[in-house]
Amino acid sequence: MNLSRALSAALAAAFLAGCASPYRAPGVEPERAAVRPPPVKPAPPPAEQRPETHTVKRGDTLYSIALDNGLDYRDLAAWNNVADPAVIGTGQVLRMRPPQPSAQPEAGVQVQPVSVPGSVEARPLADPRAGAEAPRASGDLLKTGPKAMKLPYSEENLAMLQRQAPLPLKFEPTPPPPGSVEDPDRVDWIWPASGRILAGFSEATNKGVDILGKIGDPVYASASGRVVYSGTGLRGFGKLVIIKHNQTYLSAYAHNSNIFVKEGQNVARGQKIAEIGNTDSPQAKLHFEIRRLGKPVDPLKFLPERPS
Repeated sequence: MNLSRALSAALAAAFLAGCASPYRAPGVEPERAAVRPPPVKPAPPPAEQRPETHTVKRGDTLYSIALDNGLDYRDLAAWNNVADPAVIGTGQVLRMRPPQPSAQPEAGVQVQPVSVPGSVEARPLADPRAGAEAPRASGDLLKTGPKAMKLPYSEENLAMLQRQAPLPLKFEPTPPPPGSVEDPDRVDWIWPASGRILAGFSEATNKGVDILGKIGDPVYASASGRVVYSGTGLRGFGKLVIIKHNQTYLSAYAHNSNIFVKEGQNVARGQKIAEIGNTDSPQAKLHFEIRRLGKPVDPLKFLPERPS
């Protein structure tokens, strides 16, 4: 009877010891690790095509520099601390891009490289509010969070860890809408005036098209946008209106007799903004320009065909 009781006690002790000691497969050592998919790098922003600086030459004005670079002259003045847009000096170097803010690292983000060749590893970040100290090396153990195992590399172990790990986020580019073109800042243009064309575009002699009209004929906004200039500050343009449509395109309307919009005003496509005149011109006409990133382009390649 004593022998039977002793055997029962020994079996019970062995059973309890087995429950208290978790099974470890050969070659498996306790370590914290799991799968962390490689970080997905966002696509770099498109390269800025505008020059970083411009050295003021004789005859330059802040208005003409802004027009030639597709900018709002008020932005250009603010970037360069110019108090009076009418006063800039020959040889002065102007910043042509907004000042870049200093980059700050994102709070709570840590990059921990995998130090063991052939292993796949991921380390959950400690909650910064909990005050837990981040590991200083890839072999350090965090004092918080669930423990994991570090397995030798094999097809079976990799498949097992991938099944247990959360699915990585997938960043897929959004397909362009049907009918879109390569230019993301595409503008739907209309004719700004109804007269016939007096002179077409020429890179050397005419930066836009000249449209015949009578003094007082309406001038319409060729596309929706914001008025960035309204006045007579550019020599040779007379009474001028400039509309910025997006980060790429602006349009200019010169030689007006009257102007009905103010700087900073939003206008709709087809809205009457001025009347044809002959200011700084020997005859009544509208000089119309389209500029892409400040560079004049042929408006006839953007405007719709007129009905015959």
